[in-house]
Amino acid sequence: MRPVLLRLGFVLGLPAVLVALWWAASDGSTNVYWPPLRTILKTFPDVWTADRLRSDVLPSVARLAAGYATAAAAGVALGTVIGSYRRVRAVCEPVLEFLRAVPPPVLVPVIMLFAGIGDTMKIVVIASGCVWPVLLNTVEGVRAVDPVMAETARSYGIAGPARLRHLVLRSASPQIFAGLRQALSIGIILMVISEMFAASNGLGFTIVQFQRGFAIPDMWTGILVLGLLGFVLSALFQVVERRVLAWYHGLRAANRRSP
Repeated sequence: MRPVLLRLGFVLGLPAVLVALWWAASDGSTNVYWPPLRTILKTFPDVWTADRLRSDVLPSVARLAAGYATAAAAGVALGTVIGSYRRVRAVCEPVLEFLRAVPPPVLVPVIMLFAGIGDTMKIVVIASGCVWPVLLNTVEGVRAVDPVMAETARSYGIAGPARLRHLVLRSASPQIFAGLRQALSIGIILMVISEMFAASNGLGFTIVQFQRGFAIPDMWTGILVLGLLGFVLSALFQVVERRVLAWYHGLRAANRRSP
């Protein structure tokens, strides 16, 4: 019981301190753009009702999920091919470095020309930014497959899909998940940015509408919702990662215990 309480204290300690500092720093504020935290928290339940959650938060999460899943599938597939073949990597690397250097928000007007202003545009924007950490981490993970394990698999006649599944992807999975974790935060940012362009709902659209209407406390509540959404998604990701990479974390724990 004590380790659980200690871990909970570490998890909640810093957020509690930051909230207390925010409360104290803003308590006497009369600045319209910097309202007291108590005012923001009082406004929160009036703004984020069940209807608003359905009309704004759920569409944003659906777009994020679609763009993130598209980027994950494309990044792992392309990264596996590029990482497995040296010649393919030599041909693709200059193009990949060029495309990676282009900030995804800059592409929003271009994507709007081809994908319109609907959900497809927003999903493409999210996917275009999320794909790079997944792709590059997959390439490095595939390249770093243990040559001894690769030779052992060849000696036992493990080839084709079996080799890909049990050796290549399994060995690269820790780095793939590192890329997926980075992509999640990028996806949330691009979700908000994409909804600021020609949107009719979503978190980004709602926050901009509050700002344009000078409903500043309402705008701050939207920012809090974004932070809470990021926290929940990060926690869910950690649960999935722990389950999928249980063998990896167990191996690391065993290595730490060994003399």
